[in-house]
Amino acid sequence: MNDITSGIPSIESSWLDEVKWNSDGLVAAIAQDYQTGEVLMLAWMNREALMLTLKEQRAIYWSRSRKALWRKGESSGHVQQLHDLRLDCDADAVLLKVEQLGSIACHTGRRSCFYKRLQDGQWQSVEPVLKSPETIYSKGE
Repeated sequence: MNDITSGIPSIESSWLDEVKWNSDGLVAAIAQDYQTGEVLMLAWMNREALMLTLKEQRAIYWSRSRKALWRKGESSGHVQQLHDLRLDCDADAVLLKVEQLGSIACHTGRRSCFYKRLQDGQWQSVEPVLKSPETIYSKGE
């Protein structure tokens, strides 16, 4: 286990109160590869998702469309194992340094959700699909 697991006994402690939750009770959560620094995705967390992420040592987000907790990888197998958890200077965003199992973070079957680059005034896909979403999911992630 890593250093952040030392916070688990006091999981209900004031560290959650230091987060500046938005009006919907959410905080932006950036997932970053813990070894390379590559930004993999941005999602949202509520208080429960952030607490469970620390407790289970895997990324758990809040799905705004489904209005439910979303354990990253529960249907795809592309789990994000937590290595470090950080809060930004304004306390309104968290950074999860993760190990991306299966090398796919995006529901489109790509490594990263940030696969489009602005080129000549248009968004162009610049990252390959590693695995077809149809073969990954029985119900979308």
